[in-house]
Amino acid sequence: MHVVAFNGSGRKDGNTAILLKTVMEELAKEDIASELVQLAGQPVAGCTGCRRCFERVDRRCAVEGDMVNECIVKMIRADGVLLGSPVYYADLTAGTKALIERSGFVARANGDLFRRKVGAAVVSVRRAGAMHAFDSINHFFTITQMIIPGADYWNIGIGREPGEVKNDAEGLQTMRVLGQNMAWLMKRLGL
Repeated sequence: MHVVAFNGSGRKDGNTAILLKTVMEELAKEDIASELVQLAGQPVAGCTGCRRCFERVDRRCAVEGDMVNECIVKMIRADGVLLGSPVYYADLTAGTKALIERSGFVARANGDLFRRKVGAAVVSVRRAGAMHAFDSINHFFTITQMIIPGADYWNIGIGREPGEVKNDAEGLQTMRVLGQNMAWLMKRLGL
């Protein structure tokens, strides 16, 4: 079993990465391999609405020149997907949204490539907007027919400055429970 985690933050190894790594530590305890892909410093373009993915049906987005097609390959190969984003102006980052748009269309155009994979959202926030970002990511999982594990609270960690999320004991505990539940679900599904 394998999980790919995407950090949609503009900050590499910041609060979102810390939260994702906390989930990944729990997966590792259950012998589930994982990898972290960080979008920071990588230009990621949004969907152009060209619909060439529906014409070509080649598991690729027609937009070239960024890392999205590599990310799509990683999602296809993975049994589980973690999507992490900090909150920027009460929603997820533009990079995270672009990844969702383009991978979602490619998945749909190619016979629902992500159907029945396990997907979980992770959000870091300074104060407000976390639920909107959390919902936006979960909408991607539901429309691509992925299965979402729960936790003991919403998958949110609070912190503004890099590393500050480490002070959010409840947020870190939520990430640990999420990792445990994700591992349990993947094993029950036989992925």
